[in-house]
Amino acid sequence: MVEVYIDGASAGNPGPSGAGIFIKGEGYVIKESIPLGTMTNHHAEFSALVEALKICAGHGFSIISLRTDSQIVADAVEKRYVKREEFQKYLNESLTLMDDHFDYCFIKWIPGKQNKEADFLSKRAVQMNK
Repeated sequence: MVEVYIDGASAGNPGPSGAGIFIKGEGYVIKESIPLGTMTNHHAEFSALVEALKICAGHGFSIISLRTDSQIVADAVEKRYVKREEFQKYLNESLTLMDDHFDYCFIKWIPGKQNKEADFLSKRAVQMNK
């Protein structure tokens, strides 16, 4: 099983944003900082999820455990539902990736203090926008 830690960050709401992705397991350690342009923090959190799933699918991982400190992202994936229409496209893309590429995929909310590596990577990605 691969553990995938994700985080999104924005310098302003909206503002320059980035995704941080930290993947470990099956002999892998992958660290990604992905600049996302200008968006809100919630959009960055959902974008981090999508980007992480694309990376995992590209590596052919079959079982992944996603960890996020974003309650809205964890709840959306668990319930397969978002209240706000603006997040629907992210959820749809995420669920399609999960259903099409992984034998088993689950998400878990974790406190921010357990997500320090992804947090660092997301903040670095924000700076990469400049």
